[in-house]
This record gives sequence, C-alpha cells and structure tokens, in this order.
Amino acid sequence: MSTTEAVERESEPQTEDRWAAVRDMPPSAKLVAKILDYEDTLTQSEIAEESLLPPRTVRYALSRLEEEGAVDSRFSFSDARKRLYTLNI
Repeated sequence: MSTTEAVERESEPQTEDRWAAVRDMPPSAKLVAKILDYEDTLTQSEIAEESLLPPRTVRYALSRLEEEGAVDSRFSFSDARKRLYTLNI
C-alpha cells in the first residue's frame, strides 16, 4: 500500500463520522445540512430559498439539527428578529 492510499483511507472514516449525527434524520434535514455545508451562514428564509423547501419544513429541519448539535444558531446583528445558522459538524 502506498502512502497516498494510506492517507486516503485514514481520511475516509473521518468524513463519514462527520455526518453521523445527520445520517438518520429526515431528507429535509440532510438537505439543509448540506446547504449549510456549502454556504457558511444563512438565515431560515435564505435556506428556504436555496433549498426550495417550504419555510415550515426548513424550521422543522433546523430544530432537528439543533437538537443533535449539528447546527449552531445566533441572532443577526443587522436584524435581531432573524437568526443565523451555521453547520457545526
């Protein structure tokens, strides 16, 4: 086995473990997590726009992801009525 192959094999389980918290969640939560993986920080309405999911579905997905500790949320400094969501895995 070459050094390159060994490094690739070592990095594969880490990638899988990263998504372990999301693996058994509904498809909507997985989609929201993947969108947050591509985009650093988004509001709920931005996630709904990006995912084409209804706001209610996004809200449910975010609550499930927060319960598992996969997503962090904080208040927006520019608009305190909105929360910003960031992937935590």
